[in-house]
Amino acid sequence: MTQKSSTSTSASAPEDSRLRHVEHAMGTVFSFDVRGAGSGAGAARTRAALDAAVCWLHRVDEVFSTFLPDSQISRLARDELALSRCDPDVWEVLRLCEEAERLSDGWFSARYDMENDGGSAFDPTGLVKGWAVERAARMLVSAGAESVCLNGGGDIQLHGGPWRIGISDPHHPGGLAAIVQAHDELAVATSGPAERGCHILDPNTGEPPVTDLASVTVVCSGLTDADAWATAAYAMGGDRARVWLEQLPGAEGFAVTSDGGTWQTSGFGRHTA
Repeated sequence: MTQKSSTSTSASAPEDSRLRHVEHAMGTVFSFDVRGAGSGAGAARTRAALDAAVCWLHRVDEVFSTFLPDSQISRLARDELALSRCDPDVWEVLRLCEEAERLSDGWFSARYDMENDGGSAFDPTGLVKGWAVERAARMLVSAGAESVCLNGGGDIQLHGGPWRIGISDPHHPGGLAAIVQAHDELAVATSGPAERGCHILDPNTGEPPVTDLASVTVVCSGLTDADAWATAAYAMGGDRARVWLEQLPGAEGFAVTSDGGTWQTSGFGRHTA
């Protein structure tokens, strides 16, 4: 869904109170950076929460992957499983996808047309990774971690801080187009074709969008929303995306255009370093 948008750095913290972990799941890489893990019983709680968060990410893949033939989403698509018998998390994600579709006037959609029977199937790929990362990060905060940075394939959920997040320049690999600074709960998600090619579709045509955008980054409190909204904004294209993001409560946007220019919503500057 997203370009590998972000890298993070933070103020130094004692190494004995800091946990780092890298996990491969859901076809991507998840990087945990946990500060203020504490010592003794506190450290044990944080470590247990980290283990639980890793298990959670693999569980999400088992349930929601469109590539695993035995996932609930794959079985739904083949009419081998009724929605009424799905895991409650499937119902939650379905509700979140419907809300994202409503807020984006249909530019975010978790439905796709079935080629053979003319019907449609549910594919929550554009939202579920952000949702999973947001919940995993909160597991660590609930266990007592002071600051958490969880990077899921370039989309980042932050708690505490300070953190500095680099937004990649899609025209200059390894370069940065902007830097976001966070001191509290914040999520950063970027959509665009630079890393994975044209994987975002215009829901009105089923084809890659005709757009003047190279990437769109959305900043808001939670990665569930940031992930879906960045996808919708990229599908919309330039002027429409800018107007929509400007009016979207709790969100700010930053875009790099195809010709190398940039634009940002009026409140984005308060998040920059």
